[in-house]
Amino acid sequence: MTITVSPAGDLTQRIQDGVVARGFADVRPAHGFAFARLAPDGAGVTELAAHLGVTKQAASQLVDEIVRKGYAERRPRPGDARAKLIVLTERGRACTRAAEAAAAEVVGGWVELLGEGEVRALRERLARLAPYGPIRPAW
Repeated sequence: MTITVSPAGDLTQRIQDGVVARGFADVRPAHGFAFARLAPDGAGVTELAAHLGVTKQAASQLVDEIVRKGYAERRPRPGDARAKLIVLTERGRACTRAAEAAAAEVVGGWVELLGEGEVRALRERLARLAPYGPIRPAW
């Protein structure tokens, strides 16, 4: 019997392992997908739900969790004090940097195995296959 591993699943797991090794043992891959959307300027729960492909209720539960763990905080949204903007804290940004470093290590291994040109071609092909959206978690 041959066991196959999804390249996306393997990449996600290896990034997760790298994040844990860098001191962020209380995060899950789903948090990382949320952090990717929150990193630039923050987002509302509705925007986060759309990014993750989940209901607003599920996104709200995820936000509650990452706020409780100190990775994000709720702030009044500029121009609408009733609406909340979810932004990463310094701890959330540090975790994001840890994930970026772990991802770079994984891709570095691909470069060693395949060569820079092949990895560049792979990125280009993947961009053609999925040009319109974020990679969504499957959990």
